[in-house]
Amino acid sequence: MSPNPFRPVMLLLIGLAALLTGGCFSMGGPRKTERSSSVVAYLYPNQTNPLPPTSIPVLRLPLRVGIAFVPTGNAKSGGYYAADKGVSEQQKSVLLERVAAEFKNRDYIQSIELVPSTYLRAGGGFDNLNQVRSLIGVDVIALVAYDQVQFTNNNILSLSYWTIVGAYIFHGNQNDTQTLMESAVYDIASRHLLFRAPGASRVEAGAAAVYVQQRLRADSAAGFDAATTELIANLKLQLESFRERVKKSPGEVKIEHKPGYTGGGSFDAISAAVLGLLLLARALIRRCSSSNPL
Repeated sequence: MSPNPFRPVMLLLIGLAALLTGGCFSMGGPRKTERSSSVVAYLYPNQTNPLPPTSIPVLRLPLRVGIAFVPTGNAKSGGYYAADKGVSEQQKSVLLERVAAEFKNRDYIQSIELVPSTYLRAGGGFDNLNQVRSLIGVDVIALVAYDQVQFTNNNILSLSYWTIVGAYIFHGNQNDTQTLMESAVYDIASRHLLFRAPGASRVEAGAAAVYVQQRLRADSAAGFDAATTELIANLKLQLESFRERVKKSPGEVKIEHKPGYTGGGSFDAISAAVLGLLLLARALIRRCSSSNPL
């Protein structure tokens, strides 16, 4: 079989096309997709220096807690790959359920309600939260915000992974997804921030250009899942720190019990101290009565 005289020319053309494709990707620079929401933008719209609350928060145990994602802005895309609409309502529900499941069995929490996104409006602030409080009957709310950035750039190491299928040349891309989440827990009535906690993650993966959109969606979900895991761990730490702060500085937060509630543990330091004094007084009275019979 005689060699194809056009083979060298075809290989040269394919090679030139590959180099041009790589050059086009390089000249385009990195692509970035960002999805974000902000607790501050939701609670204090158009305020650069919001005034701190003056009233003392009153927590009536057991607490009815709400948890919700704050309204988001539009996803922004700075490159060839179009941004999607961000986190779906189903994803939000799954993530919030994970957080709620870690705290709902504590004796000082009566219930944890997932607040639908439709109940919150962009820039609604505390007026909006008071409406939620009336509708759902929650005392405290955990507001969840996030900032996720996905970078897609041609990776020089991907040159060895180019594949030629017919007339198509697939260029490799580097996908980097960085996710930051934050939960801020507020007493709605007093507008006090009780405590907050962050969660972060980073997902790195390479994907051929034809698979980038699919890979970005998968990495976005994985990023939120990993960040939620860290968020839960940090929320537990901050909750314990808050309980210790209440014990050491009872004047900062007032603790009351709802009718019929007898729990609370170390969370209610004042009640525990009062109960201890009552038991001590009762024991002393009994001792005095037994030593001095009538």
